[in-house]
Amino acid sequence: MKTLPDNPSLDHLRQQAKDLLCGLRDTDPAVTLAQAQVSLSQQYGFRSWADLKAEVDRLQGLADVADAAVARGVAERFGLGGVTGEMRSVARADHLGRLWSLTTERGRWAARDLGEYWQPIVDPETEAALQEAAFAAGVLLPLPVRSPDGRIVESIDGRRWRVCHWRHSGPPLAAPAGTQVMRVVGEIMAIVHGLDLPVDRVSPWHAYRFRDVPWEEMAATARARGASWADALTAAIPELVALEAIGEGAPDPRPRLCHNALGPGFVRHGGNGRLVVTGWEHAGGQSPGWELCGALMSWALGPAGARALFEGYRAKAGHLPELDMSMFRGEVTALVNYLTGQLGLALDAPDDRFLERNAQHLLANLPKRSTLERLLEASYFFLPPVHM
Repeated sequence: MKTLPDNPSLDHLRQQAKDLLCGLRDTDPAVTLAQAQVSLSQQYGFRSWADLKAEVDRLQGLADVADAAVARGVAERFGLGGVTGEMRSVARADHLGRLWSLTTERGRWAARDLGEYWQPIVDPETEAALQEAAFAAGVLLPLPVRSPDGRIVESIDGRRWRVCHWRHSGPPLAAPAGTQVMRVVGEIMAIVHGLDLPVDRVSPWHAYRFRDVPWEEMAATARARGASWADALTAAIPELVALEAIGEGAPDPRPRLCHNALGPGFVRHGGNGRLVVTGWEHAGGQSPGWELCGALMSWALGPAGARALFEGYRAKAGHLPELDMSMFRGEVTALVNYLTGQLGLALDAPDDRFLERNAQHLLANLPKRSTLERLLEASYFFLPPVHM
């Protein structure tokens, strides 16, 4: 489920709905802006545009303000100059910590408190090297900031922090996106894969299931605790089992260092027709085929969008990686890990309305194996002709 920032903008949501309209019209030209607004609202876990607007009004002015001493400590440790305003939270905390906006005499910065549970997939130096190489190759992104001591991560009063340049851009995109956007996403992915940076393993998120709890057992626990989504989980079990069987027994591919989460939540319009890519903290190892098929899942594309993604990739790389259904294995594993974790959080905090809505949304929007098969068919258009 998409998450509203701590101080959401209705103008940003209107822009997201207009962007989403382009993608929806690739499948159905008759879709209206009002329908796109409803679709976007549902992606945020609300039934209607009016409900989403009411939540935006409720959240206005509720961003947290960091202690001034913390803001000064971050600015001093990373050599950002004197603080000129309050350091305000950007979004609620997640497994990567919490993001803050910091303004100093040298500009605006994205400062992240990494929290006590942060566990990177690759070390920060490896991830920063990927960002710097991608930026040099033409990918627009918020570059990481090194402290005067040359470190990406610094400990300040027992908390770990990192800082990136603030890259001005629009709101995150929503799925499905239009064909023009998908073509550029394919180009960006091909650029990153073309760097061919080594990594020692496939990302654990994509390699294996973290908690091997049977779905039936989790559904029974949810029902016993009165979770509103218990019946939805029970109904989804056959499709979850079918998804988990994809690529079963296939060997792990040779991984390359990838963005590892190149979905709509980490892509924004940056002006002049360019896209800004964030979320590099998720960097890890996948094969090009795995990440390309992962994009098919996360962008919820129709055939037109899938073809545009492949077109953009081939335009930059000169070819498509070899694709078949087993290439969805990594993204399916990541989805299962995320779903299991989010359902567990919802069970542990039954009064958290956000976690409840998130669980309901995830279960209502699981991909179907038949949909993945149809999306993969779009790649057949790009296969070389067979000469008899």
